[in-house]
Amino acid sequence: MALIARPLGRTGICVSPLGLGTVKFGRNQQVKYPAGFEIPDDRRVRGLLALAGDLGINLLDTAPAYGTSEQRLGELLPGQPGWHVITKVGEIFENGHSRFDFSAAHTRMSIERSLRRLRRDVIDIVLVHSHGNDMAIIEQTEVCETLARLKGEGLLRAWGLSSKTIEGGIWSVEHADVVMATCNLAECDTPVLERAAELGKGVLVKKALQSGHADRGAGGPGIRQALEYVLGRPGVGSLIIGTIDPAHLRDNVATAAAILEAGS
Repeated sequence: MALIARPLGRTGICVSPLGLGTVKFGRNQQVKYPAGFEIPDDRRVRGLLALAGDLGINLLDTAPAYGTSEQRLGELLPGQPGWHVITKVGEIFENGHSRFDFSAAHTRMSIERSLRRLRRDVIDIVLVHSHGNDMAIIEQTEVCETLARLKGEGLLRAWGLSSKTIEGGIWSVEHADVVMATCNLAECDTPVLERAAELGKGVLVKKALQSGHADRGAGGPGIRQALEYVLGRPGVGSLIIGTIDPAHLRDNVATAAAILEAGS
């Protein structure tokens, strides 16, 4: 059972209800998964991307802070149409630590570098990679106005905030094209999702499976319960799952497709 794409707010982009997160393609330091993992080789990544496409996934989530993820996607996806890509600006991960730069110069450089790495002429969605103080980023830096300018120049199709606070998430809904918000059984930015539904704005969900901790094997409530909760929220366009296990990917897609079919 394959997923069926649906509109992401007013962006003009249709996305699969599940998107594939690619942090594990390029980074295994300072991540919050229940168990460690080895970064997969090119053969495994190609196989996972092919499987994702066959299952109806058309959305990939990456970032400069995800190690070599952007570059690997650029090398492994050329000639494969139909994929939409999310990347981010603001966070730099080096030597096992993150630092942040939300200046206009760094934002433009980051977008131009991502375009080169991804081998694309335009990036579908760009999100501000928040360090936690969303409103300080919005009010005291140049990143948001720079992304709006770069959209006007045709380098990206939609932009918003990968928010860490309710206030920042609502700002993104009201002033940008999309928001990436946290929503799972333990924590959900409900006011952000509700405001997005009111305004018809695009919502991307992160941490729906609590970085793997939703699995019963990790002491969580179970994958089906987690997916039912998020997919049942109004306005959700796509939720990002970060797996490198083909069996997990198949199971997650089958579960999501069954939930969506039952609710249609």
